[in-house]
Amino acid sequence: MSVLSQPHFHDEEAAFAFLEEALWPAGPVCCHCGVVNNATRIKANPEKRVRYGLHKCRDCGKQFTVKIGTVFEHARIPLHKMLQAVHLMCSSKKGISAHQLHRILEVQYKTAWFLAHRIREAMKGGNLGPLMGSGGGTVEVDETFIGRLEGQPLRKSGTTTYKNTVLALVERGGSSRMFHVEGTTKGELQRIIRANVAPDAHVRTDEGRWYLGLDQHFASHERVNHGEKEYGRGEVHTNTVEGSFSIFKRGMKGIYQHCAEKHLHRYLAEFEFRYTNRVALGIGDVARADRALKGIVGKRLTYRTANV
Repeated sequence: MSVLSQPHFHDEEAAFAFLEEALWPAGPVCCHCGVVNNATRIKANPEKRVRYGLHKCRDCGKQFTVKIGTVFEHARIPLHKMLQAVHLMCSSKKGISAHQLHRILEVQYKTAWFLAHRIREAMKGGNLGPLMGSGGGTVEVDETFIGRLEGQPLRKSGTTTYKNTVLALVERGGSSRMFHVEGTTKGELQRIIRANVAPDAHVRTDEGRWYLGLDQHFASHERVNHGEKEYGRGEVHTNTVEGSFSIFKRGMKGIYQHCAEKHLHRYLAEFEFRYTNRVALGIGDVARADRALKGIVGKRLTYRTANV
């Protein structure tokens, strides 16, 4: 039986019950006064415009639903369709386009586009986890170029001067972190690396001059010289981070095709989330979607701010 045949993907009442179980394990939480498990469920009645999932707090007397205080707040499409979109985005290795969501969910294209950005916002981890490479792990660092900087003219193929710069840090056998940076300056890149990588980690990079001096801050720093067609010396290589870039670029060029610079950080969050929560680490499609749902709380994205 397909995962998408589950009731919460097709029935609105089941969808609210599913989300409440995921976000309210101890019972309903009033978004107005914070009281836990002291609310009355109001029976839905579409004819009288009584919404699904509505609760009334016995303490403050105000009404609320599980969507309030999440990226789904004030969404005008059924919750069960939004849950479908979460599963589709989390189970598609290279992403799923807004046009495809528009066709599958039978909603307007703009609605599908905005919903996809809401879900990407939920996927953002904020890079607040433990430092990468703690305990002597190995972290690979590399940069790549994609798209076109806003306001810049089209240039001949191969130039990187007018492209967006993306820095990626990948821990072997662990997580990934991706950053949209202004350029490949030593100060900016090393500031990000030192803020995210543990001092006892072993760092592996290519021969870029902006990585010089990292050996002073970490247990070791080894480089491979791609300019001399050297791609590995035993365990000294950057093949892992380049593999993550290959998935990212195939998705951006083959699925999404066009991405404005102002939206790039959300696409990076999407690919970072899927790589960090991949099957190789024992996280399947269902578990990955559940983790994405946990990330919807405490975030808000409006159509206006999504376009800024």
